[in-house]
Amino acid sequence: MYYFNNSNKMFFSFILFLSTLISISSNSWFGCWIGLEINLLSFIPLISSPNNLLTSEASLKYFLTQSIGSINFLFIILFKMMMMKNFYLNNIFSIMINSSLLMKMGSIPFHFWFPIISEGLSWINNFTLMTWQKISPIILLSYYFNKNFLYFVIIFNIIISTISGFNQTSLRKLMVFSSINNLGWMILTIMISENLWIFYFLLYSFLISILCIFFFNLNMFFINQLFINNTPPMIKINLLINFLSLGGLPPFLGFLPKWITINFLMFNNFMLMTLLLIMFSLIILFFYIRLTYSCFMFNYIKMKWFKINLKNKFLWMLNFFSLISISSSIISTFLFF
Repeated sequence: MYYFNNSNKMFFSFILFLSTLISISSNSWFGCWIGLEINLLSFIPLISSPNNLLTSEASLKYFLTQSIGSINFLFIILFKMMMMKNFYLNNIFSIMINSSLLMKMGSIPFHFWFPIISEGLSWINNFTLMTWQKISPIILLSYYFNKNFLYFVIIFNIIISTISGFNQTSLRKLMVFSSINNLGWMILTIMISENLWIFYFLLYSFLISILCIFFFNLNMFFINQLFINNTPPMIKINLLINFLSLGGLPPFLGFLPKWITINFLMFNNFMLMTLLLIMFSLIILFFYIRLTYSCFMFNYIKMKWFKINLKNKFLWMLNFFSLISISSSIISTFLFF
């Protein structure tokens, strides 16, 4: 496989950015499909790396799964154009279009490719896959969605991702199932309001970026690497704060968008949905707390191959971001009341 240098990757990053704008600003389904295809072809060179043999397999699997989603999307919109006068098929068309977009964003029940591909990617590429690559499919989903179908998708996203996160030893897979769980919340928020989705997505991207930068700089990929004896206590405290904020525990920043969403659901009498969201959020907080508790309590001697390279200036910057994760929610709570 041909690998690209840094200047070429900057070019493909710019194309990735433009392809998302093409998809969300197009006034036809065919233009949206073109934007999705450009997005796919510009992301594959970014995940290719000569230092990791798994990237070739990951890029091939990503190409195949995304191509299946794109083919289904193109077939459905062409079939819909031919059968435009048949209003009885609108419900079926909406479910099929939603299914192809859910496959492209890695949502349940089309999520099987997501954890497998994440194992072959670096933390930076995983961050892109969990955040930026979801923008186009979610916005296109809001144009033509089937409410009843998406309610089932949201519930299964939350339930299955919570259960799947328990037996994971890989931090990348743990972050993927956390992303699938938050994807259920994001689909719910975009059904409520686009502004609420933007707010949720920006806060989620902020929190997940801190954790990905942590793991990238600490060279951590598995849970047992969190138990290293000589890890500085400040790093463990930062991990605790950001995990709890990602889980949505008050008064951390991650609680704020979930609080707004739950308020809307309660005002509109979606009591069963509210109960499921709260209950499975508590379960996610349970294994986040179990993980960070083990990180503080368990210690073993550092392996020779393990190397921590974290500069003091960088650590202070992450401490500042973690402080934002606490103080912003408290300030916002006072503003609301």
